[in-house]
Amino acid sequence: MKNVLLIDGSPLFRDFLKGKFAAESVSLDTATGSRDAYTKIITSLPDLIIIETENGIDFTVQELLEKKADDPNAYRIPVIISGPVIERNRVANLARFNVVKYFTKPIKFDVFFEAVSKILGASFFIDTTPCVLDIHLNGNIIMVEIARGLNREKISILKFKLKEILDTTNIRNPKIVLMLTGVNLTFLDVTNVELLFDSLLESKRITQKNIKVLSFDSFVQELVDGREEYFGIQVVQNLHEVLNSLIDSHGAVSSIDELVTDKILEAGTELDPSEMGIKFNSDSENGGKDDGTVIKVAIVDDDVVVRKLLQDTFSQISAETFLFETGLSFLQSVNAKAEYDLVILDIFVPDMDGLSILSSLQRQNFRAPIIVYSQATQREYVIQSLTLGAKSYLVKPQKPSVILQKSVEVLNGQFRY
Repeated sequence: MKNVLLIDGSPLFRDFLKGKFAAESVSLDTATGSRDAYTKIITSLPDLIIIETENGIDFTVQELLEKKADDPNAYRIPVIISGPVIERNRVANLARFNVVKYFTKPIKFDVFFEAVSKILGASFFIDTTPCVLDIHLNGNIIMVEIARGLNREKISILKFKLKEILDTTNIRNPKIVLMLTGVNLTFLDVTNVELLFDSLLESKRITQKNIKVLSFDSFVQELVDGREEYFGIQVVQNLHEVLNSLIDSHGAVSSIDELVTDKILEAGTELDPSEMGIKFNSDSENGGKDDGTVIKVAIVDDDVVVRKLLQDTFSQISAETFLFETGLSFLQSVNAKAEYDLVILDIFVPDMDGLSILSSLQRQNFRAPIIVYSQATQREYVIQSLTLGAKSYLVKPQKPSVILQKSVEVLNGQFRY
């Protein structure tokens, strides 16, 4: 059985991961603080370490990574870190600790589990159904809005979020208002709707009679009527009177929008959607893929075999590689503001020699470190390459371990802080 160690994970994150890992027969151990974490690392030697940090790579995280790197048995264990946005150079510097992914919060869980699956060799089912889930708290009323569709991952995290709210507040007689907006249901959604209601009823403090559901879909009413365990849940198509009674409003309210805005949103506490702890890549406003990549490597070589070998080499540390057959195509990407943490450059490129590429990059004040990897052994090539800004010069061919070691050394020297 594969074993994962979660360090300083929030209860919400921990409970969600436990459920997902248990379904794939992956055990999850937890640790709090660097001392407890290091003890568990060296005694259990997990297959993967996940660190959740609120302060980025602070002293405690840095110290733990350094102690792990110094241990001959633990240094190869891959690490995934979840934390706030930090500078790109600090992310790249993590490669020397075998940190393979750094996910900024809120984590996009589809790409997160894609990375975990690759490391553990397990296959995690992730529901990527489009779904918007918002929670809003007002007194003892918890407003839950679900739009577009029902996503099992977000419904599961809802259960843990409700538990967190009830555990950290002094809500008496909690009441749930569930609004299903633009959700078209069929008999195929039975299990998802059951999961949703079961999640709401997970806590014994929430009773069926205190759950009000706004839905224009008759399917919801039929499901509630057909399940004894849901008896008492009220399904309505107009929340005007229900909400007025819940919040004990004595003023006249002309519309549901006015009621929600004046009585709920302005007076209550909106819970940041990022605090839900779960997003998907498709949720990104710009549609860009943030896959937690620690190192981005540009490989400039006209030999397709060498490019593939280097790509496979850097995949061992989960680096993202960008392959260029010509110097011009690489320089065009640099001019287009592409960001790289490392460049592997051949001297002999068909459209221009590597020295010309180095000279062009030097004029542009290109900051990413460059390793020349070439068959050229002449002393003048080595001297000129280093003079033009290359950080190291390797003569082909080299073992993948040598290339990786040199790359990490160069990155470490470039991004030390």
